[in-house]
Amino acid sequence: MNCTLCTARSCRSTVSCGAETFDPDSLVCDYREDRNASIVESAARLVDGGRAGTLDRVQELVEYIRDQGLKKVGLAYCYGMEKQAARARVRLRESGAKVEAVSCTVGALPQNLVNSKSELKGVSCNPLGQAAQLNAAGPDLTVTMGLCLGHDILFNRYIEGDVTTLAVKDRVHGHSPLKGL
Repeated sequence: MNCTLCTARSCRSTVSCGAETFDPDSLVCDYREDRNASIVESAARLVDGGRAGTLDRVQELVEYIRDQGLKKVGLAYCYGMEKQAARARVRLRESGAKVEAVSCTVGALPQNLVNSKSELKGVSCNPLGQAAQLNAAGPDLTVTMGLCLGHDILFNRYIEGDVTTLAVKDRVHGHSPLKGL
């Protein structure tokens, strides 16, 4: 399947092209599970009824956290975005949730312990440590901010629970990777 090559785009209405390999009836059952239905409903309240494009991502996050009644939010960030992470922490607290913010350098592990092939001196990023620290805190939702490519993959592999991304790192395009397209 390659939807980018499709010219019919029948799926934009309620007509399937028939190329999908999943069972739609099974997915509908999954969507209706309480844990999924609640997320679908909150997401819909953010964009339905003409609201799409009226809130920035931080505003959406704050509203989503409130709507879901979340009590604790994890924030995993790159130390290169520390100022923005501090501001994000304050803004996310507007939701009423406690925010646990963990830097990528948590644990102060040397480069050569994390990457045996590295000859760099100094501290290493520690996405597994970030995940472990946040897992111990038990957030209802974790937000990532500026984790390096690869580090984000490891973090997502080890974090328990729901995760969303506030910002991805793209130093060339001011952290707006779509500009590269």
